[in-house]
Amino acid sequence: MTRRAHLVMTLALLLAALASLASYRIYDIWIQPLALPQGEAILTVRPGQSLRAVLTDAEKNEWIQGARILGWLADALELDQHIKAGEYQLATGITAGKMIQVMAEGRVIQYRVTLPEGITFREALNVIRAHPKITRTPDPVLERALVDLTGQSGSLEGLFLPETWSFSAGDSELTILRRAHHALSELLESLWAAHGSESVLPSAYAALTLASIVEKETGVAAERPQIAAVFLRRLIEGMRLQTDPTVIYGLGDEYNGNLKRSHLRDIRNPYNTYIIEGLPPSPIALPGAAAIRAVFEPADTEALYFVAKGDGSHAFSATLSEHQANVRRFQIERRADYRSSPNPPSGGGE
Repeated sequence: MTRRAHLVMTLALLLAALASLASYRIYDIWIQPLALPQGEAILTVRPGQSLRAVLTDAEKNEWIQGARILGWLADALELDQHIKAGEYQLATGITAGKMIQVMAEGRVIQYRVTLPEGITFREALNVIRAHPKITRTPDPVLERALVDLTGQSGSLEGLFLPETWSFSAGDSELTILRRAHHALSELLESLWAAHGSESVLPSAYAALTLASIVEKETGVAAERPQIAAVFLRRLIEGMRLQTDPTVIYGLGDEYNGNLKRSHLRDIRNPYNTYIIEGLPPSPIALPGAAAIRAVFEPADTEALYFVAKGDGSHAFSATLSEHQANVRRFQIERRADYRSSPNPPSGGGE
């Protein structure tokens, strides 16, 4: 073998050895365990932040070594293209490569916010914004976005389904409201498609409005179909709904917990169902799925009246004389622990 050939072979072997050592070094960087303070940490990925920037920050915090090599490997494995913003729970034992995979899969920490049935849109917005992990959207921006989302330039009441919603840190209230609106729309549209032709109500929105009244009048969940049936029969008979929750809603901040006779006679209140005929101009709360279904699947009853019994439930009656007797029994002669519903005020439902 010539000296030149020997040198070439030696160089080739040396390069192969170096490549092997480099590959082992790269592999070691990929499988290095995270050096986390106190054994755990939360990694925050900001909206729009690249994986390389995240890895650089992690190296500055001394959680990892070789951020540039890790970034190159992630790029080669196409793991840097779908990094979801949010918070990631890290713990001792997780490797740098596993951390990158977790981010690529978007396994962010999930938080929850519950919108109770029967609250108003404004109350729901306050509940969402009260969560410390929600990013607040400026009011003018949010208002424009909600108009675009719902197609409603007027009242937004009732257009969002009250449920427990999951989200990740940094999400805005619009993220939750968008999902709640889509869920409400899908439910309402499916029920209207199935039952709308047989309903006495003129539109799905009218059904939503009635469902919000049913929600506010219900103290015992099982009574929703009965309460819905009463209001539907009143509409058929051409009777006024005469329900306190609509009056209270129309009073807004003027209502101080004491519903007066003058309020029931107020012709200026467009939600005063003691004065107006038919339904009020919009829903008065966020009805839940059960209340909406009750409007499309009401109980088979002849009842036209109901009165709170004082334990959260109601006494139903088909005639005025029977109703007046129930009023005397359950309200005029009410006991000391009387309550119209578990969550007052729910209105009188007369």
